[in-house]
Amino acid sequence: MVDLQQVAKLRQQTGCGINDCRNALEEAGGDVDKAMEVLRKKGELKAAKKSAERETKEGIIYSYIHPNKKIGSMVELDCETDFVARNEEFQALAKDLAMQIAATNPLYLKPEDIPEEVLNKEKEIYKEQLLAESKPEDMIDKIVEGKLSKWYEEVCLLKQSFIKDEDLTIEDLIKEKIAKIGEKIEIDNFVRFEV
Repeated sequence: MVDLQQVAKLRQQTGCGINDCRNALEEAGGDVDKAMEVLRKKGELKAAKKSAERETKEGIIYSYIHPNKKIGSMVELDCETDFVARNEEFQALAKDLAMQIAATNPLYLKPEDIPEEVLNKEKEIYKEQLLAESKPEDMIDKIVEGKLSKWYEEVCLLKQSFIKDEDLTIEDLIKEKIAKIGEKIEIDNFVRFEV
């Protein structure tokens, strides 16, 4: 039997329904942190389904200027309805994303956006480094893939760790918001300026 106070706490933290919270707590043996993971995994499934089925025709453009007035960013965050675009939580997400862009200077949205010539050059650099370090030939491709994954975390916005929660990637943050808000949300475009 799950404690109702735990259900209420989990519901407050996640915004999920009472039954979802109760089921997640039962599945997690009463552990609130594990229950949040269960909800996140289920939310990701819901988010993936929503993303595949729906179009984003509304949204906002949010701008952020760093207090030093030397760095700024803009992000276009899209959703399905004007109602959600005006939602406080959606706007807070746009603000967090604009701050993320200003702080981390991503070059691309996702790995698929990286031009092939840039990707090939990066692979070539890693291979040369590994050969210079006398790494075994049969291991080089595997090591290069690992280095590329790490590089994606630096240059691709969706793969970056969220500046307010290092355990969460931007991709996971958006999936969480999709599950909570109930609409498809996606970053359409972003830009960063620096003096």
